[in-house]
Amino acid sequence: MFEEIKNMLAEEMSINPAEVKEDSEFVNDLGFNSLELADLVVLCEDKYGVDIDEERAHTLLTVGDFTNYLTELVNAK
Repeated sequence: MFEEIKNMLAEEMSINPAEVKEDSEFVNDLGFNSLELADLVVLCEDKYGVDIDEERAHTLLTVGDFTNYLTELVNAK
């Protein structure tokens, strides 16, 4: 799942894939703002057919946190 998220960030959000690590923070390391985080949430909801809690999404600081949460949601379907 991490590689899929990494590729999505590269393709859809114009993030250099070499910069994306599991411990990369969306704001501090990748320069995300709240709108870009919301875009990522919508992209993942559409791609994986899940509902991501918006408040929870704001507590997921790293790519790894987001990947783990998304994996849990997908596996719970």
